[in-house]
Amino acid sequence: MSPPTRPAGDPVVHYTNETFTPAEQDILRRYVTNLRQPVFALVNLPEVVKGALFARYSRTHKSLRRLLLDEFVDDLDISGDETIDATVGVARAEQLYQRVFVEYGDDSVAQLGAVHLACEQASNLLTKILERGRLMSYLEQSTRYLAYDERVQGRYRYHRPPEVMGSRAGTRFVGDVDRMFDAYGDMVRRMTGWLTEHPDATAGAAAGSDLARRRAIRAQAFDAARGLLPAASLSNVGIFGSGQAYEALLLRMRAHPLPEARSYAQMMLTELRKVIPSFLRRVDQPDRGVVWSDYLEANRVAMSEFAADLFAADEPEPVPEVQLTDWDPSGEDKMLAAMLYPYTSLGEPQIAARVAQMTEAERMELVKRYCGERTNRRHRPGRALERLDYRFDVLADYGSFRDLQRHRLLTIEWQPLSPQHGYSVPALVDAAGGGEAYDEVMELSAELYDTLAEAVGTLEASYAVSMAYRVRYSMQFNAREAMHMIELRSQPQGHEDYRRVVTEMYRQIAETAGHRAVAAMLTHVDLSEGILGRLGAEEATARRQSAEPA
Repeated sequence: MSPPTRPAGDPVVHYTNETFTPAEQDILRRYVTNLRQPVFALVNLPEVVKGALFARYSRTHKSLRRLLLDEFVDDLDISGDETIDATVGVARAEQLYQRVFVEYGDDSVAQLGAVHLACEQASNLLTKILERGRLMSYLEQSTRYLAYDERVQGRYRYHRPPEVMGSRAGTRFVGDVDRMFDAYGDMVRRMTGWLTEHPDATAGAAAGSDLARRRAIRAQAFDAARGLLPAASLSNVGIFGSGQAYEALLLRMRAHPLPEARSYAQMMLTELRKVIPSFLRRVDQPDRGVVWSDYLEANRVAMSEFAADLFAADEPEPVPEVQLTDWDPSGEDKMLAAMLYPYTSLGEPQIAARVAQMTEAERMELVKRYCGERTNRRHRPGRALERLDYRFDVLADYGSFRDLQRHRLLTIEWQPLSPQHGYSVPALVDAAGGGEAYDEVMELSAELYDTLAEAVGTLEASYAVSMAYRVRYSMQFNAREAMHMIELRSQPQGHEDYRRVVTEMYRQIAETAGHRAVAAMLTHVDLSEGILGRLGAEEATARRQSAEPA
């Protein structure tokens, strides 16, 4: 089978452009690689400033360029940067890189140069493609702290795929998605009102400060309403990664069937080449990156065809939301042996034989000593926990999948997003009497999906699917990552949907796998329930802010 040929020119997507005054442009040219495109690199800034910019990025509607101007420039000494223009090419740097590459080899050197890249106006389908790599750091615009019904230049913020807009379903797509955003705004207001009127919704909530309570209510209202948003909703993503990691990401994106991913990859490549040009020389070379991407695409097409034929007559069977599908029955013994290994001069088989003879009390004492006193969840023991794995099959809402997918030290695969598996309604929405309105949006989303699937295909139809619809995905991780992810995502301030997923994982590790020693190490899993679980975190934030000097 010959590799499929990608379209020579994917349709151009028109992104919203910001306007800056001449004085603002003069400042920005020193620190960003372009002033108009949604993808640009940060340069000539201290690393701590770039990190702070990305941290602030997740909780603001502002673009990174506007954020830099409004909230950071006044705190920087920019007088020494007056002659710098980061939007100009780097030919001399290219020559230097080439000399180093010849001597040391491109792969090793490409691990040592890194870039902060702003990726704005990306759909919630594209963000999952951007955040797939393990060896990169990501920060994504939050659905918890921002209202998504704010308009930019008179339009709601969602991706308008050219292939959809140019089809017979284009007008309906805009009309229906606008209605979904309208309903989202209505639901936020409904939930805010209900939570405000129910201070006794959870024990102790009424005792919180007014500021913390308002913040908690706002975050909880956004959480309850986010499932109404379609996957076309736009987000901003900050990425930090090495040249090698960017190369791998771009090769995958250039092979991806989603046109948005392919066109976005070209913008990323253009900007990255202004900063680390030689690290990315291979990406579009016909005998290097192009054949690599063609290889990935050919495999994807071949597997899609094979799976479609193999399961042509099969329908999904009813399954639980979370199911532990694979584990090592002797995994705990192997983990205990790995705990002891660095502290002896014995071979692993000899250590394993002794572990097999240990009493239950000795096993638990070993675990206790290895873990020590974990006074908070950030205190994590060593790599012996990487000796055993768990694999879960999950069928949960797309919104919670977005949060869990960003965990990188695991293996995750997901299936296409569609309305096929139904949707989940937050308990808060039902409690506030918003279930019927929620159901109406789900019906609208499913009907729009069917219309788009017929007009442009199921891939682009996924843009119409609300985040409350379920998507199926598998997650495989070792016990050390289980400790990190389950403890983090089970905290009271987390979204109820992913809290439910990870606490069920915790239960199945203990009961289904029978790995009670592993479960015993997860001492910071929070199994409590409460509608305003965010309140404690907001109280802590308010206390920190009140203690800061003006």
